[in-house]
Amino acid sequence: MLRRAAWQGLVAGLAGAAVMTVGEKVEQRLTGRPDSYVPARVLARLAGLPERGRRQPRGRNLAMHFGQGALVGVLRSVMAQAGLRGPVASGMFTVVRLTSDQVLENATGVGAPPQTWPRPELAVDVLHKSVYGFVTGAVADALAARQGPGPGQRHAALRPGRRSDVGPLPRRASRLSRA
Repeated sequence: MLRRAAWQGLVAGLAGAAVMTVGEKVEQRLTGRPDSYVPARVLARLAGLPERGRRQPRGRNLAMHFGQGALVGVLRSVMAQAGLRGPVASGMFTVVRLTSDQVLENATGVGAPPQTWPRPELAVDVLHKSVYGFVTGAVADALAARQGPGPGQRHAALRPGRRSDVGPLPRRASRLSRA
């Protein structure tokens, strides 16, 4: 499962990052908001690269943007393989994506906590990360569905709803250790 989740997550994360990037560019044309070089600055700090002025190399910006999107997408694929699929799972994952950004930006000193941001800027960031989260989720869910229901879905099918009288699936039925 984990090997399959890795490649499927990279694909799903790259798809989510691509759609998010297109959405950001459309939004920037409509609102006049300038490019953000925060991803490039975070990558420079993480890699120990020299600091640049206001503008950052576009390639570095895209490398961080797509690299982080691909890597975090692996977690969404693991969720889908386990049976956490659909809009609720994508909503949970969107919070993870927002959190990963904030941890990296704040740990490197490049960003500030979101509660200190201007509200319109925060709304735009949440919107774009939601697009990423739901697109990544749709792709991860579609790829995982080719293997059938995940262990969590099979467990839920035993008796709908959360029930204290329904024990776990037998280990052999979880498929956790299989390809």
